[in-house]
Amino acid sequence: MSRSVLYTSSPLLASKTPVWRSKLIVAGLALGFATLAGRAAWVQVIGNDFFRRQGEVRFARTLELPANRGRILDRNGLLLATSVPSPSIWAIPEDVDADRAKLAQLARLLEMTPAELGRKLQDEDKTFVWLKRQVDEPVAQKIAELGLKGIYQRMEYKRRYPEGEAAAHVVGFTNVEDKGQEGIELAFDRELAGRPGSRRVIKDRLGRIIEDVGQQVPPVDGRDLQLSIDSKVQFFAYQKLRDAVTGHKAKAGSVVVLDVQTGEVLALANYPSYSPARRENLSGAQLRNRALTDTFEPGSTMKPFIAALALEKGLVRPDTVIQTAPGRMAIGGSTIRDAHPHGPLTVEQVIQKSSNVGTVKLAMQMSPRDMWEIYTEAGFGQKPQVPFPGAVSGRLRPPKTWRPIEQATMSYGYGLSASLFQLARAYTVFARDGELVPVTLLKADEPAPGVRVIEARHARAVRHMMQMAAGPGGTAPKAQTVGYSVGGKTGTAHKQEGRGYSDRKYRGFFVGMAPIEQPRIVVAVMIDEPGDGKYFGGDVAAPVFSATVQQTLRMLGVQPDMSVKPMVVVEAVEESF
Repeated sequence: MSRSVLYTSSPLLASKTPVWRSKLIVAGLALGFATLAGRAAWVQVIGNDFFRRQGEVRFARTLELPANRGRILDRNGLLLATSVPSPSIWAIPEDVDADRAKLAQLARLLEMTPAELGRKLQDEDKTFVWLKRQVDEPVAQKIAELGLKGIYQRMEYKRRYPEGEAAAHVVGFTNVEDKGQEGIELAFDRELAGRPGSRRVIKDRLGRIIEDVGQQVPPVDGRDLQLSIDSKVQFFAYQKLRDAVTGHKAKAGSVVVLDVQTGEVLALANYPSYSPARRENLSGAQLRNRALTDTFEPGSTMKPFIAALALEKGLVRPDTVIQTAPGRMAIGGSTIRDAHPHGPLTVEQVIQKSSNVGTVKLAMQMSPRDMWEIYTEAGFGQKPQVPFPGAVSGRLRPPKTWRPIEQATMSYGYGLSASLFQLARAYTVFARDGELVPVTLLKADEPAPGVRVIEARHARAVRHMMQMAAGPGGTAPKAQTVGYSVGGKTGTAHKQEGRGYSDRKYRGFFVGMAPIEQPRIVVAVMIDEPGDGKYFGGDVAAPVFSATVQQTLRMLGVQPDMSVKPMVVVEAVEESF
């Protein structure tokens, strides 16, 4: 027979529970629920700004809408630089799930070793990592075909440079973020870059866009720039310069071509150069825009300015005879020498034969301030007014510090320094009948107003002297060209080495203009350290001038001013330096 349980007989149940304890428990539970309700109200209604921001940080993104960088065009509308869409490869390391074979294929497509790829993916805490920026479209397609989880693509813009190394120092390049680093790309970065837009979106954990949030700000594309450069002239000048530098085993070289009428830079080339699209393992020598950044003592190319100043002051006429025998003269314990003694020479012949003695005798009739003023008015000692990074001013000391021997040497180009760009611009004084022309790297259709430096008749007289220098009996008969009359001046300068000058290192240059009666262009050429035994400007630089002049004038549609006949190469007179 079952025994019934009497719960009331249990001593635990029979004991009386205090009322305050049950009330305390109920109050505690009520307080807990009230706290949770208050916290919920705070999180969801009152103080939800912080939590909303935290949610947005994890899921909401502001995407930059890149502006299309402006194109760089030559004077004829041909492309020098343009932007093209280019995929970039990125990953979420913690989501990457692929076997070793597929990762090896990915590494090969990205042109890296499996170990390098592994290092990029090894940190699983990362939610974003670039694997490679701006790959070619076929490579991106092959990567997509691998179907790797956690590997994604993003479209960016990549800069293309159709003219390659020929125009590299003019155009420059951008970095992977599309910011200008050199050349026009840097000088006009703000105008070319435009203004990026923005788009606010919500993404899931895989980076996929779920929806747009807020208003989209459209990008403003950069504006196109049309340069004064003629890409055909640029390529031809670069090609001839490269051939001269390699042919004479020289260290480097530069060439500048100016339009005398408008002041436009038609070509500015340097060698060695580089390809803007492939900049791995570049050296400073390749990147340097030597025509603008390198200065040198211009040597005998300064002599025409002394002849012009002597004419301007009425000290001489072109046919005035100057005695240069015995081919040397002493000033302040130093001796000035000619390469060969010439005897009596007219002022015209002093420039034609490049006589140091004759030039110094002209210069010593003037004050140092007179020389300093014409050099300054021609732009020496002043930074060229072109918006180009690295352009230098050169060196021209105040005239009160000149000693007599320094005044003498400065008359034939020692003791001051200039860039090839400055030298080319200075020669517009002779090409524009006494006016110095402002130069520009942007296309300008109208003739540029010049600044008067010397009288027109004196400029024409010096121009005739330079025609003699580039002809038979002068220092640069190799500057002659078929169909066009030319004039110019050679320069050959010892390179400075320590506190003195090297007997084995030279710079050879030639600066001239054509056609001689009504010049259209000025061309300046410099060859640095020719090493094949030839170093005179008439031998190493004048042939580059000749070829560049002929090609440029034809491209500009300038009619030949001479009957076309085979050029007779006459042995050049060695210049004094």
